[in-house]
Amino acid sequence: MRSNRRLRWAAIPIAALLSVVLAGCTQEQLQGWLPTEPGTTNNVDRVIGLWVTSWIVLLVVGVITWGLTIWAIVVYRRRKGQTGLPVQLRYNMPIEIFYTIVPLILVLGFFAFTARDQSEIEAKYDSPDVKIQVFGKQWAWDFNYVDENVYSPGIQGQDNPDDANGSLVESEIPVLYLPVGKKVEIELQSRDVIHSFWVIDFLYKKDMLPGKTNYMYVTPEREGTFSGKCAELCGEYHSMMLFNVKVVSQQEYDDYIQSLKDAGQEGQLGPEYNRNQNLPGIGTPAHEEE
Repeated sequence: MRSNRRLRWAAIPIAALLSVVLAGCTQEQLQGWLPTEPGTTNNVDRVIGLWVTSWIVLLVVGVITWGLTIWAIVVYRRRKGQTGLPVQLRYNMPIEIFYTIVPLILVLGFFAFTARDQSEIEAKYDSPDVKIQVFGKQWAWDFNYVDENVYSPGIQGQDNPDDANGSLVESEIPVLYLPVGKKVEIELQSRDVIHSFWVIDFLYKKDMLPGKTNYMYVTPEREGTFSGKCAELCGEYHSMMLFNVKVVSQQEYDDYIQSLKDAGQEGQLGPEYNRNQNLPGIGTPAHEEE
């Protein structure tokens, strides 16, 4: 009875503390300090929910574990006048079953919810409104606007000579334009080594593997400029392999497409520029001459 009373009295301040802490959270804290805002894309809220819920479950497990550890230390501490070792027990079957079953339930639960959300995020658009083809290369990006048959070639980020802190010239960073509220299919390919296409605020990234085509599907739901970068160490100037994503209205998107046409950038930048010309299934120049 005493042990049960101690546990109940210990639970009250813990619950009160959690209530006060959660009530005073900012929006940034409530979304787990993730670098985005809810509603940025159709997938962001799902990722935030999975992330925050997982941490809440883990925090509860941690509080219970710490509480039981401290409780055992206090209740079973050596009293004045006691000598020798306490009574030793070989095992406690109920406790061993408990700490075997509970972790198993947690692991299965995390797996199930992760698989569910991953399936939704990776779901293919049957009829995308916009098709984009992205080529990663050392150390920049090429963007093809497939439906409009125009392209935007990118160059490596350039050091800003006017900034001693080593920033890059913002106007030289490649920019990908996307219309807000439209279903976008992005085809990802690499010209040389492994890269990774990461739009930070979208909470989503995907590897770009030489000889393999990957896809990502997203619907931008908030206008703005969002930073992107290569998330896979790809060589000496990996840190300069940056890009921006501008989510704009349909009219602004159409105007940008027209500006590419006016600049003579019609057509598509294809795999003929790949540096890897000797991949399996691709004849080498010497073999082709024979």
